[in-house]
This record gives sequence, C-alpha cells and structure tokens, in this order.
Amino acid sequence: MALIRCDFYSEALALATSMTVLLPQQASTQIGLSGRAGGEAPPVLYLLHGLTDDDTAWTRYTSIERYADAKGITVFMPQVHRSFYANERHGAKFWTFLTEELPEVVSSFFRVSTRREDTFVAGLSMGGYGAFKWALRQPERFAAAASLSGALDLAYLSEQDKRPHIVELMARVFGDRPVAGTDDDLLQLLTDAGPELPALMLRCGIDDHLVAQNRRFVEACREQGVDLDAEFGPGEHEWGYWDAQIQSVLDWLPLKN
Repeated sequence: MALIRCDFYSEALALATSMTVLLPQQASTQIGLSGRAGGEAPPVLYLLHGLTDDDTAWTRYTSIERYADAKGITVFMPQVHRSFYANERHGAKFWTFLTEELPEVVSSFFRVSTRREDTFVAGLSMGGYGAFKWALRQPERFAAAASLSGALDLAYLSEQDKRPHIVELMARVFGDRPVAGTDDDLLQLLTDAGPELPALMLRCGIDDHLVAQNRRFVEACREQGVDLDAEFGPGEHEWGYWDAQIQSVLDWLPLKN
C-alpha cells in the first residue's frame, strides 16, 4: 500500500489544501500485508473526517491502511476543516470542493475507476453526515455510502443545540438561514429521494451522544421506504469504535475483487 500526502491548490476554495491517499500496490514480498492490486483501475472510497479532525485522522487513529490493502481499494481522505461539508456562509465553498472539484482532481492525479459501481463514500460524525449528504444529493455517483456515529440531524443541531460553540459554528457555516427543509437537511433529502439510491449503511454506539440523531434517521428511512443497513451496539464516540466499524464497512461494500 502506498501512503501519499497530496498537497494541491483548490480553485473552489481559492487556497492550497491537502488530502491523504492510500493506493493499492502489488508487493508479493512484503511481510504482513497482502499487497492486493490488480491490473484494472482500483475502486475508490472517499473517507470523510469528523469535526475536530483533518485528512490525517483516519490513518493516525485507525488501521485503515491495512484494511484497505486487504481489499485492494483506493482511499481518498480530503480536508474540509469544520465546514459540515457545506458552502459556508462565512467561509469557503467546501461542498463545491468536495462534490465537483475533488473527483476531477482525483481522476486527473491518479489511475482509479470512475464507474459508479466502484465508487463509495463513508465518514464518521460530521463525516458521516457528509457521506450521506453527498450520497443522497448525488446518488448517481455512488454504489454505497456509510455513516459511523453520524451527526445526521443537522436541523436539530442548528435549532435546538444552544451550546455556545455549536451556535457559533452553525452561524459561521449556515448564517441565518434555517437548515430544516433544505438540501443540507438529511431528513428532507430522504423525503425527496428517488428510487435509485446507493446502498446505505449506518452504525452507531448506544452510548454515543449522537445516538438519538441516528435513531431519528433510521425512523425517517423506515417512513420513506428507504433501505438502510442499520445496527446499534455497545460503543461511544471514539476511535476504538470507528476502527472496528470501518472494517465492517469495507466488508459490506460491494467490491468486485
């Protein structure tokens, strides 16, 4: 597996940014790793970070490199700061960066598959929200999407959570416009969803402070007839849980190799 720190300029953000990349590498003599890499362009997983993280968090706090190596999948981990994967009211256009510019950068820099059936997205906490938002707003792009401990009810967070740092964050990202009923509201996106959604997976610990939001998302999927692989079990909002669950995500993805 090749680990690449990729620094590049973003036109959408109008600044230099970074992503961490894992690329499959054929390595038959490397001890302890399978070195799975075929002749075809490999599948792609966009793996999104949480609110207090950056693009290095998944490689620092989990063994995603080993897990991806065993699957022969390329992993792209972009940096979006505390943006909630949105075009910020008082900041930069992170949604445009993620959904329009980043896939073009990836395909121009790296030899990877661009087919829908080989393209996936997943994330934790804020990144779980980002993964589902991307999949629900652009379902034609992905075969599957997964959220781990996701902040999935952003309308609740923006309107009901009055902790000062959350109020300040929501004001910076969304300004004075409401989230409820917009295309930043996952529950609204489920209402508007068409029939060709990617496969969806949700995992959340029962001791996680976001578990109520995740249960509301599960109920909304049930009400809208949206298929969702959901599971709740022991776990908190922490990296030990996410390290275990990202393995479940990779096992669940409809990989062809």
